Amino acid sequence: MNPKGPTSADWALTARRVRGYRAEVTDATNTRRTVHVVPHTHWDREWYEPFQRFRLQLVDLLDTVLPRLEADPRFRFTLDGQTAAVDDYLEVRPDALPRVVELVRTGQLAVGPWRVLADSFLCSGENLVRNLEIGLARSAELGGAMRVGYIPDQFGHTAQLPQILRGFGFDQACLWRGVPGSVDRHAFHWVSPDGSSVRTEYLPGGYGNASVMFTDPAKTVERSIAFAEQMRAWFGDTEPLAMYGTDHSAPIPTLLDQVGAVQASGAEVTLRLETLAEALAGRDPQEAGLPQVLGELRSHARANLLPGILSVRVAVKQAMAEAERMVERYAEPLSALWCPQAAEPFLSMAWLRLVDASCHDSVTGCGADTTAQQVAARIAEAEQLGSAVRDRTLNDIASGAPSDSVVVVNPSAHERTDLVRCQVVAPESWADVALELPDGTLAPTQEIRRAERNLIDAAFPAADVVNAVRRRTFGQVMYSRAIQRAEISDHTVTFTVGRIGDPGYDVERFADELTEAVAASSPGDWRLRVIDEPGRELLALTTAPALGWASVRPRSGSAPLSAPVSIVEGSLHNGLVSVVVNEDGTLRITGSDGTVLDGVGRIVDGGDAGDSYNYGPPVTDTLVDKPTAVTVVAAEQGPLVASLVVHRTYDWPLGLVDFDGTARTPETVSVGVTTRVELRVNEPFVRVEVSFDNRSVDHRVRFHLPTARTATSSHAEGQFSVVERGLVNEGGNGEHPLPTFPASSFVDAGGAGVLLHNVTEYEVLAEEPLAGSSTGAAGSVIAITLLRATGAISRNLHPLRAEPAGPTTPIPEAQVPGVTVSQFAIFPHAGDWASANLMDAAERYRNPLITVAGTGTTSELASAEGITVTGATACGLRQRNGLELRLVSYSDSESTAKVSLPGVTAAARVDLTGAVVEELSVVDGSAEVPLRPWEITGIRLTR
Repeated sequence: MNPKGPTSADWALTARRVRGYRAEVTDATNTRRTVHVVPHTHWDREWYEPFQRFRLQLVDLLDTVLPRLEADPRFRFTLDGQTAAVDDYLEVRPDALPRVVELVRTGQLAVGPWRVLADSFLCSGENLVRNLEIGLARSAELGGAMRVGYIPDQFGHTAQLPQILRGFGFDQACLWRGVPGSVDRHAFHWVSPDGSSVRTEYLPGGYGNASVMFTDPAKTVERSIAFAEQMRAWFGDTEPLAMYGTDHSAPIPTLLDQVGAVQASGAEVTLRLETLAEALAGRDPQEAGLPQVLGELRSHARANLLPGILSVRVAVKQAMAEAERMVERYAEPLSALWCPQAAEPFLSMAWLRLVDASCHDSVTGCGADTTAQQVAARIAEAEQLGSAVRDRTLNDIASGAPSDSVVVVNPSAHERTDLVRCQVVAPESWADVALELPDGTLAPTQEIRRAERNLIDAAFPAADVVNAVRRRTFGQVMYSRAIQRAEISDHTVTFTVGRIGDPGYDVERFADELTEAVAASSPGDWRLRVIDEPGRELLALTTAPALGWASVRPRSGSAPLSAPVSIVEGSLHNGLVSVVVNEDGTLRITGSDGTVLDGVGRIVDGGDAGDSYNYGPPVTDTLVDKPTAVTVVAAEQGPLVASLVVHRTYDWPLGLVDFDGTARTPETVSVGVTTRVELRVNEPFVRVEVSFDNRSVDHRVRFHLPTARTATSSHAEGQFSVVERGLVNEGGNGEHPLPTFPASSFVDAGGAGVLLHNVTEYEVLAEEPLAGSSTGAAGSVIAITLLRATGAISRNLHPLRAEPAGPTTPIPEAQVPGVTVSQFAIFPHAGDWASANLMDAAERYRNPLITVAGTGTTSELASAEGITVTGATACGLRQRNGLELRLVSYSDSESTAKVSLPGVTAAARVDLTGAVVEELSVVDGSAEVPLRPWEITGIRLTR
């Protein structure tokens, strides 16, 4: 069974779907024609079964295939382009390693080049690079990688994949989904935005287009001839590629005999068993005359794209983004600069888990609930490994800062002045607190709260007070605070605790003193008091050097603020942007340049009769967008942060009337939707958090954002590029082409920029579809999916898809019961995304400054600068034969990146593999790197 992949009818239909290029059948076409047959399996590591259950089948498969390969040198097998399948097998059959290596070396078994077959839109660009890096390294240990960028089943492909493949020395790719209708033959040149190109073999009918060729030995000759003729529409006179294999399948035992029977039959075809690498070895990477396709592949024309995977199980997407940022933007770069001993092997373990989670049936959420649980656990482990390395690094930095200070750490490769949240010790007598910076200037703060100081104040009988002290003391810690001082006075034991304690305190010595004091006192109760030091939680506007840190300390007093945030007559202002809440709970946002977005935040709930692969509207839908009640409450009042909380109540249908989803139920449930709207000092965008307790099933909830100008396209960032998309998508192949698309850090259309924490599904609507809705004059609306709740992996009858995409396994957890929280920011602007500096805004929004309390013995405040980058975007930093920095040009123009590091002595340009491309001159601690438009490169620094 291959429900997700191509059906047996797919390849039979390909000739009828061709536009243009067709070979005429003449007498010459009846000569003996070679068909390159690639026996393979497509191995979904986890999907409608969890990983370990599928692994048992994998072991069975390879226990069968390996002996057949060893028994006959003519036999070939391609193991799906991913080394994970090999490692999963060898963990169970470790003794098979020498056999696997020998078969790979002889060319009979093709492995790699990837670790897993990732969904390239639902992970970061760096994740894709590490995926290939890990896969190639493991392939080399196993005897050598298949030198084809094989990506057969992913749900579309990102724009920069050709450049990534070329960066690792690949000049050929092979794929199925996403290919546009302009491709009218079996191959095309796929070009990244920077101009990098790979010859790409398209698989007409999918990665199983020859799966039925050998199922009936009596019809092998007939089907082989039919296949060769049907493929003429795509291959012309070129020898066609026949992919014999499908999901979790092994070649039949009689394969070699059936191939021999075709040869002996004298038929006009001859079959040649090969690995995919062998089959494509004769193709010219520079082949002239092929169609050229620029950028991402997200067309429905040639295969089902299954775009609904972007919005199912949104919590998994959120967790993935958080874990990736923790590892690649905090743990790895900060440890590389400031504490390299903290990194390995923990970061390698974290990356392996992130890469494994990126698999196209893993992070996508289109598998069983048990699979989703396992993926979530894997992502959580990656985040925990990353946060452990980050915190070890922060603690190392903190040990050199004063114990009364806070260390502010900057993850960006440029100096930043931004808000941080921190805990400080400040006497209660101080009316105001400012933070002193290393240069002596004061930074303004906003008090969030003061900590409760009395942790315990209780009476104990004299006979119990010593044990009461012992039971509440753990070494030098009491109530999770360090003991600073312990006093005995007048039937009272008083502990003063705080962040930094007295290293000389000993609980047993004090217990002896207390025992003596109790014995010498008059009878009666004793009082036990634990008092915390006077702490305050603050927001502070501080400055930190590029990829560096600065220590700051509290001071009595206040610091001036030129443009404070305020709430005036119920509206928010910060001098750059203002927000007014309309009567219906939507927002009117005005930018610093006068750009107005009105009606922002309409919550639209509609039915979903689809599945984990595709949204599907009910035949008769009920859209709910009007609240039954609206209240607005002011929260923070400024001067650094001010916020309003909008509470709206809706009546949402409980679900669908029946399984076929013809309509939504008349029964409704009351749902409260809370929208927190926040302005921060110096930020030209509005932070928004939407939360609600989902109590309905089979529905979709979207946040509507009217644009300032009519939008004819959108721009979305992701995986080292910004892609422009139209308002419609190309259809075909029995799947309605909904123009729902992914965006990673931002999406922008019609003067409305949306900054994102995680990969998010969006659609740009030409006009508001709800009668009577106010969207301002423009008409265009960005619809952001907050939740899509569905109950099945696939449905056999789908409103927008002609055939099933998988089994009908129930997945009740994908109905997403409970609280859903979505966070993003809205940036009104004139001009386009580049002139509005949305890349910089997204960096500020997604990667905040972080703090750690100082623990050192020095009294001097200080700062330390890391790496500064201008002229390009720094997308990662690691320790590999020096400090290796990933640089990306997010520009249509040539540019020059300047990279500076105190103490740098040498610099070199490196490729994605880490190999030196050229040595660079270092002048005054800086090196310059020329960049093509949209180029991904690296620089290695030695200090």
